[in-house]
Amino acid sequence: MRFEEVRLPSELLTFLNKKGLKELFPPQELAIRHGLLEGKNLVISSPTASGKTLIAIMAAYCKVKLEGKKVVYLTPLRALAYEKFSEFSELADMGIRTAISTGDYDSSGEQLGRADIIITTNERFDSIIRHRASWLGNVGLFIADEVHLAGSDRRGPTLEMILTRIMYSKMRAQILALSATISNGPEIASWLRSELVEVEWRPVPLVEGVYQHGRIIWGNGEERTVEQSSFGAAIDLSMDTVIEGGQALIFAGTRRRAVSLAKNASEALSSILSTQERALLREAAFKIRNSGEETSLSRMLAEFVSRGSAFHHAGLGPEHRRIVEDCFREGQIKILAATPTLAAGVNLPARRVVIADITRYDTESGMSDNIPVLEYKQMAGRAGRPQFDSFGETVIIAPPSQRPEDLIEHYIRGKPESITSRLSEQSAFRFHLLATIASSTGIRYSELESVFGMTLFAMQSSKSTLRRMINSSSSFLLEENLVKKASDVYYATEFGRRVSMLYIDPLTGVMFRDALLKMEPEKDYTAGILHVIAGTPDFEPKFPLREKDYEAAMQFFEEHRYEMLVERGRTFADFDQAMQKMRTTMVLYAWIDEWREDDILSKLGAEPGDLHRAKENADWLLYSFAEIAKLFGRKEIANKVDILRKRVQMGVSEELLELTSLEGIGRVRARALYAAGFKTLDDLKEASIERLATVGKIGQTLARKIKEQLGS
Repeated sequence: MRFEEVRLPSELLTFLNKKGLKELFPPQELAIRHGLLEGKNLVISSPTASGKTLIAIMAAYCKVKLEGKKVVYLTPLRALAYEKFSEFSELADMGIRTAISTGDYDSSGEQLGRADIIITTNERFDSIIRHRASWLGNVGLFIADEVHLAGSDRRGPTLEMILTRIMYSKMRAQILALSATISNGPEIASWLRSELVEVEWRPVPLVEGVYQHGRIIWGNGEERTVEQSSFGAAIDLSMDTVIEGGQALIFAGTRRRAVSLAKNASEALSSILSTQERALLREAAFKIRNSGEETSLSRMLAEFVSRGSAFHHAGLGPEHRRIVEDCFREGQIKILAATPTLAAGVNLPARRVVIADITRYDTESGMSDNIPVLEYKQMAGRAGRPQFDSFGETVIIAPPSQRPEDLIEHYIRGKPESITSRLSEQSAFRFHLLATIASSTGIRYSELESVFGMTLFAMQSSKSTLRRMINSSSSFLLEENLVKKASDVYYATEFGRRVSMLYIDPLTGVMFRDALLKMEPEKDYTAGILHVIAGTPDFEPKFPLREKDYEAAMQFFEEHRYEMLVERGRTFADFDQAMQKMRTTMVLYAWIDEWREDDILSKLGAEPGDLHRAKENADWLLYSFAEIAKLFGRKEIANKVDILRKRVQMGVSEELLELTSLEGIGRVRARALYAAGFKTLDDLKEASIERLATVGKIGQTLARKIKEQLGS
């Protein structure tokens, strides 16, 4: 169906035509037929690249321009939020303002009300609800992207509660839920009071198969022989498509495996790259070497990229991940080896997707098990580049012990697992129960039952199970004085309300409060505070204590025992639990002690991407710790925590904080200035530009900038 056949506003039609779009894809046509533009709630389940974003854009345009309402677009990941922000920002030509917010959980988000479309992560929007931003009542459309993640352990409960609270608030807002893979679509649509639009159509047809012993057995029964080499099956399958002008995306089970595959790919590719391709890749490698601190990981990545391959996992720093993603989109990187997290993140299609590992190690069971069908479908959905390919291919590498026919039946012809609520986990339930109580001026037990009775969890559980969860979680909140109860009405205490607004787990708030009770104003608790935040349920990533770390951890504990808020003389079990947090504490301490990132990687095993996330999380938790300290009248402790927070932000000793307040002066340059005798801003004011320029890493340009900032 052509766009002209649909009653779309002329301005929107002009916008679509400028983008070169003439016809509706089947999912788009069905969405419109099911009432998309009339405000109907819809659950759209259709493959990757089948046009779901355009469905959202059409609905958003009509909601903003025809009804004068705001639109909220919810995403599970920051990277995805920025991708959507870029796409929706194109509506600016029609006078539609788009804003994005992905962090700062203690901010009300009131300023976002100036925009028409607000792109946020699920967690950020949950915090906005808690702050009761005034513009929430004017939202006419909520778009929930990747709604199947309502069934995930980490992010699922938050998305589930957001959608529940939207429905419970009785706002006359439309809900548009999007996903590539929902097997229990009717149940999800029933929960969201929506109509289900389920389409299998893809703009680029997908062919799926299994590889074993030099041949691909496709799901339709056809076969293809693949030339074998010493580089292994994953590289052979990738080179098979690269030689024909495609790109390959390999999904590996672990980071180490992804790096190993990228190394093999770089060797296989080195002989087939053109002179022009090599020149572009050298530029990309140069960018990697000059972005952030150089580490053994970044050097290795740059080397592989210069030869046409790369790896992508959470251990890479954000800037390096972006460079890899951009180079792959532009076709410069031919083979990319990634961990499965990429499948749920940014849009990086390839002609052929190779599933190198179909097993994952489960830390809880201590065993390896086959990946879920849902995970396979998410990875397979990346096959086929709409702009370049007339088809996409996904190939599973069969382990020697498994028959290709069985894998075809289970994964290729199988259905993804149902979306199942994870709100049954106690930590998630108490987190959202406190938020529900704190967001009210007082709420009865029956009302709590009503709110949580509208969750997916309630739909999939019994009433007695729901009551048991409410009772056990509310008991914890009452015991820890986060809430109080008068007759049948629950109220948040000042402590409970602040914990909720800070967007931390109630248990984290309790841990902070209990730590404060042990702290004396005159003592230094630097390592102890880092140890406390490292042990909270909110801190990630955690670095479990390895056997080879134990001696260093014991030494660290002894050196800092008077800063610690844990007693060595307690039971062995308690002390061992405290020691398990020690490697995480050591990583954070090494950072503020000005260790080079390469040393933190080699000695403590913290990769740059993990270190970056640890710094971000520590920053948020230290802010929360200081706020709890202020609440309990411990301003002297709050001041110390604020100083520690600044040290974590900059990665410096306290003596360098004054210097790092200048723009362009990070940890390395601050240390160089300090070593050259410039220890304060006054020292810099008195120095000449010529003298400053002689300091390592400074130079004439930055020296002038320093003097301009100081007004001298």
